[in-house]
Amino acid sequence: MKQEQRAAYAAALLRISLGIMYLAHSIVLKFFTFGLAGTAGYFVSIGLPGWLAYLTFAAEAIGGALLVLGVHVRLVSIALMPALAGAILFAHAGNGWVFTAPGGGWEYPLYLLVLSVAQALLGEGAFAWSSLRHSRPAFAR
Repeated sequence: MKQEQRAAYAAALLRISLGIMYLAHSIVLKFFTFGLAGTAGYFVSIGLPGWLAYLTFAAEAIGGALLVLGVHVRLVSIALMPALAGAILFAHAGNGWVFTAPGGGWEYPLYLLVLSVAQALLGEGAFAWSSLRHSRPAFAR
């Protein structure tokens, strides 16, 4: 296997796992666990407007799905970065390092932010919708 092929598969693995994590944060955590109204209430409790919770939910759900599918990967990765930066600055910065601490720590959103930067730099990788559309693998471009 050539280096280009390995890099394309690695980018795809990162893309799909990052997309699944965004989906988990939006659908499982914000929708099913806390509910959108509960999430909005939390946003208000930390000084953010409640409507931002709905926007964050939509961005994470749609962005996560687009990442899994491999659609506009660089743009989507960059577009999701402000939500993570906001989570770090407004929700988790004062809680310390460990995400299991009360209120959650800042390391996990920072990790997801770094992964999003890496994904934006790497691009879509293999098995992406755009690769299938062009009927040639990402590593052949």
